[in-house]
Order: sequence, then structure tokens, then C-alpha cells
Amino acid sequence: MVDDLRLAASKMTGAERRSFQAEMCLKYCGGSARQTEIVFGWGRKNVQLGLHEKRTGIVCLGLQSVNSGCKKEVFVRGKYPRTTFYFSLFAYLRCSTNRF
Repeated sequence: MVDDLRLAASKMTGAERRSFQAEMCLKYCGGSARQTEIVFGWGRKNVQLGLHEKRTGIVCLGLQSVNSGCKKEVFVRGKYPRTTFYFSLFAYLRCSTNRF
């Protein structure tokens, strides 16, 4: 059974994999990322991140999903306009010579 679950997780990527690992952690290891690491051999930080994503409902984006072969500026501005706005605001405030 453990080998089958490892194989299933190896076929997934990113948030889908973390979600699956978090589900298995809750189901078989009582929500312990450390126990999941021992039993399944998955990275504890990935399992912890999956548990946090499941708890909060906020999925973390890796740099791979942002830089998926598209022109970076076009992809980010088109798909994540709110994120683009906040990054632009942050950059403006960090680089501004008029400090508050």
C-alpha cells in the first residue's frame, strides 16, 4: 500500500501533490508531517505546506508556475493582475526616495 501511494504521489506535481500528501497525512498519520516523512518518505516541509494550504484554502504558487515558458511579464499580468499590482506597489515603495 505504501509503495502504491508513493507511486501515485510521484505522478503528481506542485499543489496537487501537496494536497494528496496532506490528505494521506491526515488519514494515515494523524496529521503529523514528521510521521508522514517516516512512513512515506515524503519531504516534511512539503507535507506541512500541503496541510497549511488545506487548512487555509490558499494555494502557494511556486516559481515554476509563474515562469512556465511564457513571457514572464505577459503571463503574470494577464493571469495574476492583483499580484502584479501588489508587486508593483511594493517595488515602488521600496525604491521610492520619498520615505514616509
